[in-house]
Amino acid sequence: SPTGDSWGIFTFLCAALCNLPALPALNCSEELGAGQSIQQTYDLTRYLEHQLRTLAGTYLNYLGPPFNEPDFNPPRLARAERVPSATVDLDLWRGLTDNARLAANYRAYSRLLCYLRVLDGQVGTAELRHRLAHFCASLQGLVLSIGGVMSSLGYPLPAGPAAPPAPPGAPAAPNDFLKKMDDFWLLKELQTWLWRSAKDFNRLKKKVPPAVVTLRLEARGF
Repeated sequence: SPTGDSWGIFTFLCAALCNLPALPALNCSEELGAGQSIQQTYDLTRYLEHQLRTLAGTYLNYLGPPFNEPDFNPPRLARAERVPSATVDLDLWRGLTDNARLAANYRAYSRLLCYLRVLDGQVGTAELRHRLAHFCASLQGLVLSIGGVMSSLGYPLPAGPAAPPAPPGAPAAPNDFLKKMDDFWLLKELQTWLWRSAKDFNRLKKKVPPAVVTLRLEARGF
């Protein structure tokens, strides 16, 4: 009968399994490749965007008027040119290779991090120093994460250390207003870099396949 045949097959399979010397254990593991590295970098970039919105508002209030006024939009001064600018034509930027854009991001955030650390040492309030230190730690993580993406894609890291905030002997801001202007432009450029980087990594993660889930059999004895 069909019921008897089914029971006979089941009994046979049970007997066969019981007589196996070892049972392979099924182990599901995820290979951490370029796809996941890009996704993590994208997520960190978006987190830094959110974090900077709060930090920038707090810091501009610390600088006071006119820097904390919503419609304050001064022209960029020559002094601020040492800060890496993100104001590149978008079509020109998109026309670069992935390697070139990643290298530009890596260099820019390395330099911006140097400026922020100097800024952290000059702030007069403990709360703002704490926020800046936390942001610097996150930004350091982004630099390392971009380096990880480049390595996973087979790209070399840009050679040489990041440029210091100012060359030896460079004159300091001649007055307090210009010093505040330097700080204002640092935050403004950082916001633009993070906005564009989020778009870069969003496009890149669509080009690179996601991490592959593989099944690995490991023979284990009883």
